[in-house]
Amino acid sequence: MNKKLAAALSGGAVLVLALSGCSDDEGDKVGDWAKTFCDQAKPQIQKRADAHQIIISTAADSKPAEIQAADSKAFQDIANADRALAKAVEAAGAPPVENGEKVQQDAIKELNATALAYEGLKKQVDALDPTNQQKFADGLQGVADGLTKIEKMDQNALSKLEEGELGQAMAKQPGCQKPTASVPPKTSASPKSGSTADSGATGGSGSDSDSDSDSGSSDPSKKPSAKATKKSTVAKTEE
Repeated sequence: MNKKLAAALSGGAVLVLALSGCSDDEGDKVGDWAKTFCDQAKPQIQKRADAHQIIISTAADSKPAEIQAADSKAFQDIANADRALAKAVEAAGAPPVENGEKVQQDAIKELNATALAYEGLKKQVDALDPTNQQKFADGLQGVADGLTKIEKMDQNALSKLEEGELGQAMAKQPGCQKPTASVPPKTSASPKSGSTADSGATGGSGSDSDSDSDSGSSDPSKKPSAKATKKSTVAKTEE
């Protein structure tokens, strides 16, 4: 039921400052700015990672009402984290790089806009009727489509901060590293009959062989499938 959302998240909506690579020695001002921001950003990045894991985990054999509650809370948590990240950028001041003030203001604006978009998704999820599985599945598809649109906003929100000398300085800060979700993934020893492979829900490199024919369009008791998409280019891992 929730796999479309899980696939969208694994495809690029997971915003973390998981910057890879090393750099030469940065100036003290740039390094100081990076530390100031990343120290404040760390709990918010963790909160986002946990919220994403909740959405992905809930895809495994959950009832509509459980999915609705989990997604609603997760979307609000992400929105709150984005607003807190915007405040962290503001509190850190303009980064000591070329056009630093514009870079700062753009990041604040985009993070707040992304937060507002996630709150829109929360309202959309809250309005679904979990007592009708087919209508709920159709509505959840709409939520997933909305999440895909937010994906680019998510990727762009801090992209300018991640560039050049500033990005290299941030990559050295523990607070801006990719977190491990503290919410354990939900497992199922025996998936329900008619459900699709769980690879699409866990954000792995699931096969595209999942057919759209098992989306539940002819049988309301079946859960809609979602093909796993490629890993986010924003959520980089160290090379």
